[in-house]
Amino acid sequence: MKILYAEDEKALSEAVVDILSYHKYIVEPVYNGEDAFDYAMYGDYDCVILDVMMPKKDGLTVLRELRENGYKKPIMLLTAKSQVEDRIKGLDAGADDYLPKPFDMGELLARIRAMLRRREEFHTNQLRYGDLELDVENGTLSCNGKSIVLPKQEYRMMEQLMLNHNMYMNSEDLLEKAWGFNSGADINSVWLYISYLRKRLSSIDSKTEIVSRRNFGYKLEQPS
Repeated sequence: MKILYAEDEKALSEAVVDILSYHKYIVEPVYNGEDAFDYAMYGDYDCVILDVMMPKKDGLTVLRELRENGYKKPIMLLTAKSQVEDRIKGLDAGADDYLPKPFDMGELLARIRAMLRRREEFHTNQLRYGDLELDVENGTLSCNGKSIVLPKQEYRMMEQLMLNHNMYMNSEDLLEKAWGFNSGADINSVWLYISYLRKRLSSIDSKTEIVSRRNFGYKLEQPS
């Protein structure tokens, strides 16, 4: 899952990014409202977290402009405890949730999970394809009673392959979706982790294969 996180307090931003990354989320941090709007409109995120008080453009303005431009993804507002009016305005403007600052990291994680569960395309905490089941809460990949907990980056790759099992994903798409824009990883990382995942599938006796097609990319496939 990929999150856009807009917060101008650098120390808080770094702490939240570390926690969310530890829990297998990909997080793109931005530090002002103008960047938050641009990244949300032109990026590919599962949800957006906006601080209300930001330079260049405040979070409420970003929220309103996103909704006016047809943005459908879940959006959470971060507000100071005294900003009751901002919370009301935010919910009226289309926020899916709000969280008062300072907040507990455990509550932030729980609210993110709740927002994502409410999305129309996510009715369950499990992704399924063929004989595979991936638990998005704990990163466990299972097949016919055998299971393995995937390391963070392998989980992100498998998640993308399962979400997009009906199409080929090229290396550039996988790199962006599984690592993020600013990761510093390169195409060689995709090839390496595809190899790791093929070994994981073999270890749990899955018949599902990661197939490759020249100039198209990779996808999951069931044997005919």
